[in-house]
Amino acid sequence: MMMRNEKGFTLIELLVVVAIIGILAAIAIPQFSEYRKQGFNARASSDLRNLATAEEAYFAANAVYQNDPNNLTGFKKSPGVTISVTPTGNTFTAQAYHTNGNKTFDWDSSNGGLQNAP
Repeated sequence: MMMRNEKGFTLIELLVVVAIIGILAAIAIPQFSEYRKQGFNARASSDLRNLATAEEAYFAANAVYQNDPNNLTGFKKSPGVTISVTPTGNTFTAQAYHTNGNKTFDWDSSNGGLQNAP
């Protein structure tokens, strides 16, 4: 009598494993994409807070707010973040967003700072 000593996986076992991996990937990929957007949004919000600190330092030294963020000492915006500043006398407003994010953040110095925190 001859004994068969076969080692390995059957086709059904391999198909079950591939199906399980496919289901897990279908769940994980959209969630990962959402986490990435949250990270990009946090980068824009952080840059806006840093801009406000630099604007206040500039105002303390010059008695006016700067309308160009590139001229603020110590401020460097993150790649992909767009910031616009509008000085109005003794106050300023600013907006920031990341090109890969899904939220725009607003800063109003006369109204308490960040208006729509993440």
